[in-house]
Amino acid sequence: MTPYNDPSTPAVPLTATPDEALRRSLGVGRRRFLSTCTAVAAGAVAAPVFGAAPAVAQDRGRDHGHDHGRGQVLVPPHKRGIILYTVRDATARDPLASDLPSGFREVFKQLARHGYRQVEFAGYNQHANAPGGAGLESVEGAKLLRRWLDEYGLRAQGNHGFIPSSWPLTEADKDTFKKHLEIANILGMDHMGTGGDPTGSSYRADWDVAADKWNALGEIARREGVKLYTHNHDSAYGFLLDGGPLDDQGRPTRSSGIRKLEYFLKVTDPKLVWLEMDIFWAHVAQYKFHTYTAHDGSTRKSVFDPAALVARHNKRYPLFHAKDGVVSTTNGMGWDMVPFGTGDIDYTTFFSRVGLSNYRNPMVEDDNSPSASDPAQSLREAKISYDNMAALRKRRC
Repeated sequence: MTPYNDPSTPAVPLTATPDEALRRSLGVGRRRFLSTCTAVAAGAVAAPVFGAAPAVAQDRGRDHGHDHGRGQVLVPPHKRGIILYTVRDATARDPLASDLPSGFREVFKQLARHGYRQVEFAGYNQHANAPGGAGLESVEGAKLLRRWLDEYGLRAQGNHGFIPSSWPLTEADKDTFKKHLEIANILGMDHMGTGGDPTGSSYRADWDVAADKWNALGEIARREGVKLYTHNHDSAYGFLLDGGPLDDQGRPTRSSGIRKLEYFLKVTDPKLVWLEMDIFWAHVAQYKFHTYTAHDGSTRKSVFDPAALVARHNKRYPLFHAKDGVVSTTNGMGWDMVPFGTGDIDYTTFFSRVGLSNYRNPMVEDDNSPSASDPAQSLREAKISYDNMAALRKRRC
């Protein structure tokens, strides 16, 4: 793979410290993102937008991507979603002990009031005192959830659920997987997936095995009318170990510069396997994995460009986790997670570059929204995130 180089910005020295790599390498990434418009190509970062969204009633119905007088909408109203993991404290809350929304039904109602039109599940459990009881991971539970989704005008668009651990598949795992596909169909999902990477390995042989497994699972899902997707964390966009001297266990120790998930995209069937990019973790990967040791022992530079990867593989990325971050030089990841639209990730340019706004399904996520001291925080921040997503407009160049 040819290393990515941006001639408009200084190269990151191979001896750069992590902080230097952050300021230069991530700075390169943001400047390149912003080069979409000449006016901002010099490196300005889009300022966070607070409270600038139109009223929910105004957003609804404007699904054609324009808001008169304000420019092209980057995320159409019917595509604005949230993964329920962000408000997991609310679905798990005891309705008998709090006046705040609790359980799936009340949370759906509140999210719909905020303006959301889609939700992604992270399992089907809630508090036992909520309507329907604790566990809704069943056909009957799915019918109840679907009734509530329809009641509040929401659509389910994925779940981080069951992916069999066995390979080859055991009959028990296959039956459980098919049960989850049945649940997905009852809920009206086009997609079903997982919150983990296909494998935690860095070795090509293990990714080949993962590809065989996911192709097989994807074929089962396709027969049920569902698209199977995998979700990334930062390590999945690290470099594959696929050559050079072998270690004492006979494994390769050096890299061709191909990233793990890029290889996975190559060896899986595009008709069977899709991906959900977690944009925050992709930016962490940009910070952490910007050099590699080549087969000949030399150190090479390759800066990861998340939007370019999506654009190259186009419809293989139907879903995103829209998770924001502020630049950090202290936590080893390059970014600290914050509510959507309050950070430094340039989502205006990201969504402009990847395009296909009526195909993509961005789901707001913030792992840190639940608070032990402020029980209203997660749903309050869900509203902030919705407003900031609704406020995104294409820049006029």
